[in-house]
Amino acid sequence: MATILVIDDERGIREGLSRALTAHGHTARAVGTLTEARAALTDDLDCVLLDLRLPDGDGMTFLRSLRDAGEEVPVIVATAYGDSARTIEAMRIGAFDYVTKPFDLPALMEAVGRAVRQRSLAQTTPRASEEPAAAPGTLIGTSAAMLAVWKLIGRASATEAPVLITGETGTGKELVARAVHEHSRRARGPFIAVNLAALPPSLLESELFGHEKGAFTGAAQRRPGRMELAEGGTLFLDEIGDLDLPLQTRLLRVLQEQGYERVGGSETLRADVRIIAATHKPVRPGQPGATLREDLYYRLAVLELELPPLRARRSDIPLLVQHALSSTRARAVSEEAMALLQRYAWPGNVRELLHTVQRAAAVSAAEVIDAPDLPAALHDTSEAGGEGAAGAYEDMPLREALAALEKHLIVRALEKAGGNRAEAARILGIARPQLYVKLEEHGLRGGG
Repeated sequence: MATILVIDDERGIREGLSRALTAHGHTARAVGTLTEARAALTDDLDCVLLDLRLPDGDGMTFLRSLRDAGEEVPVIVATAYGDSARTIEAMRIGAFDYVTKPFDLPALMEAVGRAVRQRSLAQTTPRASEEPAAAPGTLIGTSAAMLAVWKLIGRASATEAPVLITGETGTGKELVARAVHEHSRRARGPFIAVNLAALPPSLLESELFGHEKGAFTGAAQRRPGRMELAEGGTLFLDEIGDLDLPLQTRLLRVLQEQGYERVGGSETLRADVRIIAATHKPVRPGQPGATLREDLYYRLAVLELELPPLRARRSDIPLLVQHALSSTRARAVSEEAMALLQRYAWPGNVRELLHTVQRAAAVSAAEVIDAPDLPAALHDTSEAGGEGAAGAYEDMPLREALAALEKHLIVRALEKAGGNRAEAARILGIARPQLYVKLEEHGLRGGG
């Protein structure tokens, strides 16, 4: 049961909404003016239904004053005026939802349920951490797998040898390269990064080694390459597996002789540069599809550092979520949402996790990211740990497994239906009253 404040100047609407809220188990307080609304604001309120046009003022101004005062009670704007400008402004200010008259009562009660659940989560979910967030571009993790990475970074930082970083897309290979550079004796020198896969082969040679004036059509003046710009520091060659064979030969010479020439030039330049390369492709000799020359591989992989995928260090996910939240208005995730985040296989690794959390915070008006705020893929048990749908339940007693599967299917149906319970019931092939019973059984009455 929740306490809902209804603010509307039409007596019939106040009475109708109060009856509907009471029928759903809530306590309703109804007022007709902003003056009465201010007097009715108490700490036990769980949600406010706010009309925009009131006898003594504008509801939008009232909403803005609540947010400016730090009042976090969810506010659902319920009005006859559904134009785009008002809707955008209300959501920008911080409305939980915006519905128009005449009301779709089930949809309105659904919105109230979500708001009440969000209020409860905001009051009971602890903040992710009071510690300062890690700076952008920082490696994060305390798992055994990341401890091994820290050790390798330390060893690599103590030498001048080339480093080859391998790992799946999104594991943080450039962050590792920067960490090696920043802890090395070259830390005061430049760190120059080149994504070899992002440049056409016709431009790569000039991009890496520079060119002389007149070296080719359009070369109006001498231009230094990335190798020259990295002098005294570190050159990071990302996606080394995409480098074509002629340039592999030139790079091998740099590693062997520490010298190179600009395109169109004859002067040999000395390369006082440490090279760190990275790839997600197979490059080790003997691996199927290996793309590097064998001699170049061994020159680059004097120190080889393999980054673990996120699914191999799931204990780091709460720390990464905290880091992702630091750049959003959300302050935490619910237990249900965190369980989904920790169960998912994350084929896109850390990059995908950070994007997912930030997107969920952006599309939700809530302080706490809840399970329905997350993409449908995270609710699909077939994605969990790369296992089949049964894998998530195989170690449970039959009764618990069936209940968990039923809850999962209901959540998925609600997502597909955009929160519309009638549509969700149709998807599930059950009557709407039966769905309401199931929602109560699984603690999803608030829309979770």
